[in-house]
Amino acid sequence: MGTHAQIGGLDPAQARASLVALQDTAPPIDANEYQRRIERARALLREQGVDALLITAGTSLRYFTGVPWGASERLVGMLLTARGEPIVICPGFEAGSLKPVLRIPADVRLWEEHEDPQQLVANALRERGAGSLALDPATPYVVAERLRAVLGGKPLSDASVIVDSCRMCKSSAELALMKQATAMTLHVHRLAAGLIREGISRTELVRFIDDAHRALGADNGSTFCIVQFGQATAYPHGVPGEQYLQPGELVLIDTGCTVQGYHSDITRTYIFGQPSSEQARIWELEQAAQRAAFEAIRPGVACEAVDAAARRVVEKAGLGPDYRLPGIPHRTGHGCGLSIHETPYLVRGDHTLLQPGMCASNEPMIVVPDRFGVRLEDHFYVTEDGAAWFTPPSPAIDQPFA
Repeated sequence: MGTHAQIGGLDPAQARASLVALQDTAPPIDANEYQRRIERARALLREQGVDALLITAGTSLRYFTGVPWGASERLVGMLLTARGEPIVICPGFEAGSLKPVLRIPADVRLWEEHEDPQQLVANALRERGAGSLALDPATPYVVAERLRAVLGGKPLSDASVIVDSCRMCKSSAELALMKQATAMTLHVHRLAAGLIREGISRTELVRFIDDAHRALGADNGSTFCIVQFGQATAYPHGVPGEQYLQPGELVLIDTGCTVQGYHSDITRTYIFGQPSSEQARIWELEQAAQRAAFEAIRPGVACEAVDAAARRVVEKAGLGPDYRLPGIPHRTGHGCGLSIHETPYLVRGDHTLLQPGMCASNEPMIVVPDRFGVRLEDHFYVTEDGAAWFTPPSPAIDQPFA
């Protein structure tokens, strides 16, 4: 029972036959770009009057060094000082795994299981004549406290300004990777919409979406996948349990993948069958709020002004205000890149001024409590005179794709 050619009517075998890994893919981040990132961080260290920067395992370590490891109880990190090669600190038994993923020239210092890696940091700071240390905002609390214990009173500070200033504005190479990821996820969304039928389970769609991302060449299938039908769409991140689609229900699918660590994150909401007048009204209001947010974007505009633009549309229609329901229960958007949620945020109180290269979601979801919700999410990047979409927004409640 599809109401438009894009919803329903696709045979699962046809869907799977169209899943071919992309041949024309974005190139990886090259050595010159990694070096520019290191030098930018050094310049910001000088601006902040700090002697050294410690980046621990996670997305920022990947940003500066190419090492894609997540944080664990073992300290892995990059220590950057005003001069000299970056120092990479790593467990000794991981040296062989480190070599093929490290993308920068570095002084690699290894520690054994019984040794204190924080002492390696203290020794390196002493060698380089560094007095003050700025810590990656993602540094675990226990690491910060152990560093405090071995640094003998040297000041520790938050490196958020340095890290965020480096990561917020994406290069052309980063944008290319995000364009590839979003194109892949949009294709998966199209196929998932084609598979819609009465009685389909959310589990079947979740599994297909993960398999499809993997087949197209995503790093690891879906990074996440929310599929909700009917009343469950009233909960922004869904509710647990199986669901089976019935005529007249809204379908909300929010999913993404990564390409070389860079994220996509797209939501589509559409009707299975014929929409009620209330469903159609709220959907069109959501579309208008998303459009208003997009039109507010240009360099020099504060992030919170974009959120305000979306809310004005909804409040003018009698919903809200603020986070009251029916209305918009959460921020209009979040930055995206190597982390699926990163600075800046499109929310009241974020005074960050938009700059070319910044990327964020645009998703001012509208919720009608206990009945349904509509979220349309596409990402944009700021240009010299406005913004550009990574993916074209949905045209209509029964036409999810342009």
